[in-house]
Amino acid sequence: MPFSKISPVLAQSLANKGYEALTDVQAAVLEDGTDGRDMVVSAQTGSGKTVAFGLAMAAELLDGEGRVPPVETPLALIIAPTRELALQVSRELSWLYRSANAQIATCVGGMDASKERRNLRSGAQIVVGTPGRLRDHLERGALDLSALKVIVLDEADEMLDMGFREDLEEILDATPQTRRTLLFSATMPGAIVSLAKRYQNDALRITTVGKDRGHGDIDYKAVTVSPSEVENAVVNLLRYHEAETAMLFCATRDNVRRLHATLQERGFAVVALSGEHSQSERNQAMQALRDRRARVCVATDVAARGIDLPSLSLVIHVEVPRDAEALQHRSGRTGRAGKKGTAVLIVPYPRRRRVEGMLRSARIDAEWGNAPTAKEIRQQDRERLLETLLAPIEVEDEDRELAARLLEEKSPADIAAALVHAHRAKMPQPEDLIENTPDARRAEQEERHRPGFEDTIWFRMDIGRRQNADARWLLPLICRRGHITRNEVGAIRIGQAETFFQVPRNIADRFADALDRTAASESDEENTVRIVHSPEGPREQARENRKGNFKGKPKGKFAGGGSGAGARVHAKPADGKPSGAKKHRKGGFKGPKTDGGPGGPKKGKFVNRNKGPAS
Repeated sequence: MPFSKISPVLAQSLANKGYEALTDVQAAVLEDGTDGRDMVVSAQTGSGKTVAFGLAMAAELLDGEGRVPPVETPLALIIAPTRELALQVSRELSWLYRSANAQIATCVGGMDASKERRNLRSGAQIVVGTPGRLRDHLERGALDLSALKVIVLDEADEMLDMGFREDLEEILDATPQTRRTLLFSATMPGAIVSLAKRYQNDALRITTVGKDRGHGDIDYKAVTVSPSEVENAVVNLLRYHEAETAMLFCATRDNVRRLHATLQERGFAVVALSGEHSQSERNQAMQALRDRRARVCVATDVAARGIDLPSLSLVIHVEVPRDAEALQHRSGRTGRAGKKGTAVLIVPYPRRRRVEGMLRSARIDAEWGNAPTAKEIRQQDRERLLETLLAPIEVEDEDRELAARLLEEKSPADIAAALVHAHRAKMPQPEDLIENTPDARRAEQEERHRPGFEDTIWFRMDIGRRQNADARWLLPLICRRGHITRNEVGAIRIGQAETFFQVPRNIADRFADALDRTAASESDEENTVRIVHSPEGPREQARENRKGNFKGKPKGKFAGGGSGAGARVHAKPADGKPSGAKKHRKGGFKGPKTDGGPGGPKKGKFVNRNKGPAS
């Protein structure tokens, strides 16, 4: 029997769950010489660590009949860094110890604390929780650790990285000296070694992380794309793989929110997980994924920690991970418990070298290529559709009656075509991506303009992000000083100390004349900044600045006519309130709320209407 070293009660739980053999880490914690010892265990993500420490602590929990005896205070405590991981651990231990009559209490932030206290008082033998909530219960007297026999720190390195050292130390100091301590950590930084020395006694070091740190059940791929087409690449990857469940990783909450909205608009069944979501919202999102009501999850790294979805077969790194460890942790959400998975890194052209170095550091051999094209996706759709429609099915009499009626109305060819059409109508449309060739990349990097802005003149203002320059008030200012409408202003590029904007060449003379006239009425030098013609665009000027060829404010006429004389305009100070109130009232300046004269913008978020790479 493959579970000969395990209590028959737990062995039966494993068999009922479909286990045929133990994973490496599960077998390692049950080796001869591990009984009763403190352990420091390193194992790969998705290797079955929860079941491993569940089996390891069985000797401290089970009586001679393989049951957990009733108690007044907990016997085992498991601490996890996040709510999702704690809830996942609780679910895993529930099925493992169900036949042993174990009662499990879960204590995590965002849940009903009074209900958790009732569960603790009702005689829970196993407690699972996050450091902050456990410390709160401990300080309020709701959590009694005086009879604790075993404590487990799951993903201890992450808890220290997240700033939980003080919480962990207070909890550990409240436990008996005779307790057994199991420390599970993916990495072994100095802080973990120090923690182990202080709170463990002659700990046994176990590692199942082999020389090949990349997960053996994960197929790694890297696709290079234009920086402006990352979202389109995400759409095509989702459509190409059509994974039962896919997880997409972004770096920030804002990016999660934006990508979630984009995919919803494209027709994907998608949920989002980030720090801005409440525990209730997270639970609903996870349930939607388990119920298959949603197939795509967009998440930040922290929000996705501890998530274990058996159906998750595709991970997409929408934004490049911060380091090799983050890459492996993200990717480890798939390829778990012996199942195969795919991890795809979307790599903008300029970041390829960095990603290659990260993959070498992680000792991962990724297959480089291009994002799937619309043609390749349609071919995949055809193959999947044929496989689905030609698969044997059981047909009820009611279905046959409906089929017979359809055959009376239309030919078999028309019915088949309608079926294909109905199938495809539910699928989001793939995107046409820029061809991954040097010529195509160069063409994509060139400025792209909306109609009417093919031939433009650049102007420059000596104000930028350092002075809190913002397009919401720069645009009305430009319109007012140059006597043009917002629709006659092209791209606006705000730099650190200067701002460039475009005006069509055919109105450049009129714009420059208006600048001269409006500048003549200004006299407050302290609170003004000049608008001048710029022979160089923002890209060219930045290139010259890097070479050390910056020559100050350009002067003189520009090609195409117009004086280009420096017209002064009011700069907005750092506090957001323009000084020189009387002069501003005369000039009509009202800050971001102004409509900027004819065609000026209303209050609200400014969107650069002129696509193209930022300088």
